Amino acid sequence: MKKLTLTLSALALSISATGAFANCDSGEIVAKLSHVTGGTSHPKVVAANNFAERVNNEMNGKLCVEVYPNSTLFGDSKELEALLLGDVQILAPSLSKFGSYSPKYGVFDLPFIFKDMDAAIRFTQSEAGKGLLHEMEDVGFVGLGYWMSGMKYFSANKPLIEPSDANGMKFRVQTSDVAKAMIEAMGASPQPMAFSEVYGALQTGVVDGQENTWSNIYTQKFFEVQDSITETNHQLLAYLFMTSSEFLDSLEPEVREQFLKIADEVTQEANLAVKAAEAENRQNILNAGGKINTLNDEQRQKWVDTMKPVWKKFESEIGADLIEAAAGA
Repeated sequence: MKKLTLTLSALALSISATGAFANCDSGEIVAKLSHVTGGTSHPKVVAANNFAERVNNEMNGKLCVEVYPNSTLFGDSKELEALLLGDVQILAPSLSKFGSYSPKYGVFDLPFIFKDMDAAIRFTQSEAGKGLLHEMEDVGFVGLGYWMSGMKYFSANKPLIEPSDANGMKFRVQTSDVAKAMIEAMGASPQPMAFSEVYGALQTGVVDGQENTWSNIYTQKFFEVQDSITETNHQLLAYLFMTSSEFLDSLEPEVREQFLKIADEVTQEANLAVKAAEAENRQNILNAGGKINTLNDEQRQKWVDTMKPVWKKFESEIGADLIEAAAGA
């Protein structure tokens, strides 16, 4: 019966993005999974829904996951606090949000640190990458895996072909010191802002541009209120699929082992599917009338040269060894 409920709920989400993804049965442990992304095709949405469906089918009677998308339960400014308070049990926030807990996560924000998404996945599967999953256990956070969303691209209210084209402009960024330094290296002004506020800020001119993946740019319709997108491929957007130490420790050993196994398998499957989803949403943007600026090798090198000093600026905080491991993945 629950499988039918899941299907109907998924259909409802595609229409209104309100309500939970599952209707849990009495006696089951309920785990609320909150995230800020909408639509039906975004990699995070697909991964979250797949995770819930697997848990609810395979752990029926023991554990049930409810998915709350599109900031319907908590926005990205409140979700980490909610996790520690036990108001939500599972999150998938951007890795850029953890700088205040550990500067080591800044390695994921370094511009041009990864050649492509395959390199990023190799790093997350390395000893150094897996070690970062446990970096915040003293705070009460436990990483379950890394959900890739794709590489990032700049959009703005005018074409950006060279970094100097951004001089004097305002760009929305996440609350990451590395991201702020990257924007400042372009001669622009970083404006930290919640994800749910970005479309309105672009539309009204509060900010002039932003950086994101094809999936975010398409599903949030950022391309509708921007002149164009530049295919810089400058930075990774990935999420820390996570829970709290308190919730994980509360599970019986057999339940916890099955929960972690499903989390790992869903993560691997999700990351394999991301490249196809990103390519599809890039084409969706073009089909909807969005404009994409491509760069030749010389133009792209100017972006790399402009941003490379950001690595050195944060080397002492992130760690030279960690930066070397990421760059060499």
